[in-house]
Amino acid sequence: MAQIEMAPAPDAERVAPQSDAQVQLSFAPIVQAAAPSVVNVYATRIEQQAASQFANDPFFSRFFGQQFQSRPRESQSLGSGVIVDASGVILTNRHVIEGATDVRIALHDGREMAVDVVIEDEQTDLAVLRVREPGDATFPAITFANSDALLVGDLVLAIGNPFGVGQTVTSGIVSGLARTGVESTDYEFFIQTDAAINPGNSGGALVDMSGHLVGINTAIYSQTGGSVGIGFAIPANMAQLVAEAGVTGGAIVRPWFGAKMQAVTSDIAQSLGMLAPHGAMITEVAPGGPAERAGFRSGDVVLSVDGQRIDDPSAFNFRLATRPVGETAQLERLRGSETDTVAFTVEAASQPADSAIATISADSRFDGLTVRQLDPALSEAKGLPYDAKGVIVTAIEPGSAAEAMGLQLDDVILALNDQDIGDAASFSQLASQRVRTWQIILQRDGRVSRAIVSGVMQS
Repeated sequence: MAQIEMAPAPDAERVAPQSDAQVQLSFAPIVQAAAPSVVNVYATRIEQQAASQFANDPFFSRFFGQQFQSRPRESQSLGSGVIVDASGVILTNRHVIEGATDVRIALHDGREMAVDVVIEDEQTDLAVLRVREPGDATFPAITFANSDALLVGDLVLAIGNPFGVGQTVTSGIVSGLARTGVESTDYEFFIQTDAAINPGNSGGALVDMSGHLVGINTAIYSQTGGSVGIGFAIPANMAQLVAEAGVTGGAIVRPWFGAKMQAVTSDIAQSLGMLAPHGAMITEVAPGGPAERAGFRSGDVVLSVDGQRIDDPSAFNFRLATRPVGETAQLERLRGSETDTVAFTVEAASQPADSAIATISADSRFDGLTVRQLDPALSEAKGLPYDAKGVIVTAIEPGSAAEAMGLQLDDVILALNDQDIGDAASFSQLASQRVRTWQIILQRDGRVSRAIVSGVMQS
């Protein structure tokens, strides 16, 4: 089975240039080693576009309705990717290929190849591609570095395809670590760099002075759309987990702590006798979850994971997510005025039993709907209370009766015709019945609403 190569920990101390001759040294050898591993990514989408600017005008639509119907239009987006396995596995950003009907890559030597999307991971904004017909070809895979070894001030190079002009290399330093508030992903813990990153660089490589991958370039801060020297990359330690799942063909298995957290404010730090605010404070513990079994309770503050300082819940989520399931992590805990270390066995959330999932395929208004009954792990992931009741919509078949009824993904169905929904089995039994009308109570975006719809199927 293929294994992604990991660079050994650097032994030499970092030393600043000591002479003019050292300042004049070139990055060319690093680029020559790393650049062949970076590819251009071309994603084609089919979008609906109105045929006229008057398409939404009631007067013109009345007399020329058919002429103003939306028409499919092909669009193409540009991005970058990084070869992570010699068999032809590429890592890129999910937003580069999201919704694409066709994805192709262009190698460093100009060859173009079709690829299949193996993984789209919304939680990290990463995607894994695989060359569709590699034949006997092998590809120059990059080596992963330990992104936890990065320090602010380290030199880095960004390699990608900005604005579609072709492969481009820019240099800079690590400007910051553990940045949050950049993208709405579940694992916000970005490397900040002042190496110029522009549109098209997404999915490209951020490499260290050994030519090893320290991050996947993913976002920029800009008021103009161009680089202003504030770019962000997903750390290699997180990217490697997604890449390994793509190489082995397995699923991404993530740890679950089983507790909700908040940042430690200055007032909270003062009340706990802390010199400075840092750490992630537990506000609620999932009944029967890993945190509860490990002895954690509300009010505890996690200060570090395996010696890595925790500044906020985002940092904790990242640190835990990069620990392999089954291993033991050392969590430094503050309880009251006492500090101790808890040996925490990293666990994944249990997979739902078949009985916890129901798909309606009968002659019903709910035909085409798949739901899953809520459990503490799923409730936490969806921002619901641990004791939330009902079933949550996980899939809707396009063109189905359920879609026509207006149901949406992540709707929580609480009751049907005044009968509370406790599990998937009770929902399936009720939803398969033939009735004149349905009275549905559901929760959407935190608001509970009631709707009455006909139970008669439309022909």
